[in-house]
Amino acid sequence: MSNQLPQIWVGIDAGKGHHWAAAVGETGGTLWSKKIENDESAILTALGEILGLADDVHWAVDISSRSSALLLALLAAHGQQAVYVPGRTVNRMAGAYRGEAKTDARDAYAIAETARHRRDFARIDVPAQLAADLALLTAHRTDLVADRVRMINRFRDVLTSVFPALERAFDYSAHKGALVLLTGYQTPAAIRHRGRTRLTTWLANRGVRAADEVAVTALQAAQAQQTALPGEQVAAQIAADLATQILALDDRLKRIDKQIRDTFRAHPQAEIIESLPGMGPILGAEFVVAAGDLTSYTDAGHLASAAGLVPVPRDSGRRTGHLHRPKRYSRRLRRVFYLSAQTSIIRDGPNRDFYLKKRSEGCKHVQAVIALARRRAGVLWALLRDNRVFTPDPPAAQAA
Repeated sequence: MSNQLPQIWVGIDAGKGHHWAAAVGETGGTLWSKKIENDESAILTALGEILGLADDVHWAVDISSRSSALLLALLAAHGQQAVYVPGRTVNRMAGAYRGEAKTDARDAYAIAETARHRRDFARIDVPAQLAADLALLTAHRTDLVADRVRMINRFRDVLTSVFPALERAFDYSAHKGALVLLTGYQTPAAIRHRGRTRLTTWLANRGVRAADEVAVTALQAAQAQQTALPGEQVAAQIAADLATQILALDDRLKRIDKQIRDTFRAHPQAEIIESLPGMGPILGAEFVVAAGDLTSYTDAGHLASAAGLVPVPRDSGRRTGHLHRPKRYSRRLRRVFYLSAQTSIIRDGPNRDFYLKKRSEGCKHVQAVIALARRRAGVLWALLRDNRVFTPDPPAAQAA
């Protein structure tokens, strides 16, 4: 132990298959630099070697995501705390060191040196099981939604090629009954042959709401097109297959939404988060994942800044007062606040009143929603700090 240094800084260039770690001393000299497989045994071996170098080890990582989850978990299990050094900062710092080629070893050294010189990087707290579960569930939901959008676009393209009147008749993104219809009938002749009564019965037996309305709309489209287009039968088969897949995907989304809702509501402050108008369980779960450790935001401004809702100056020479969106912010967190703000203005209340006030001041829709999102970030931070749910009236007014 007597041969150990007082303190060292370790930079880790994290990746999916492997990481590269570099340790530097108080003068910036490299003490240890190796490639580490993203494997528990390899990480533990490297961890033991590095901890044997100094009494106090400062860790810095350039990626705080699923690829570094095992690494961060093992660091936490051994009582080690890491900070997050953004990739943009690493790239700028790497240019100050010898060598032009981008290498993992060089980046790891740059991360370590950056952490040695600066003390303002955010700490990385390994998420609790609930937060980790929500991260996986919300990421999977995002993938499923993207698959659905792609499939809907493909479906409409195929249907337009043989039955454009029916493609225009329904909003297939939201109309389940229309998709059910297309699993059985895809051509004008088939719909006309079935007729209104039998088509209505067929749809009703499959749980379609307002089955008669769907049947009437489909028949009107079928009457508008008497010509069979080339490739109709093949396109009909593809359309039926895609409609079936979209309906199955909708069922999967319903199941995962329920799982996200149940998991999110196990969070100790879920009721508070969900009480903010427009912030349902899905966006609430996204917020928990994107925001991370809520105690790391010292005030409402820090939370709003992390979401990119606080403009920063871009002054140069005589040009002053020019503001723009910051380059470093969480796009996922910004999306949560923007979407929840947009949802909150649908109904009457303080959110809609604030939005209309901004519009009357000359703001465009997006500008007004962003201003509302900034305001709501402050409100949510205060609610979480005080551990109370949202009410339209402030606490002082309630007490009076």
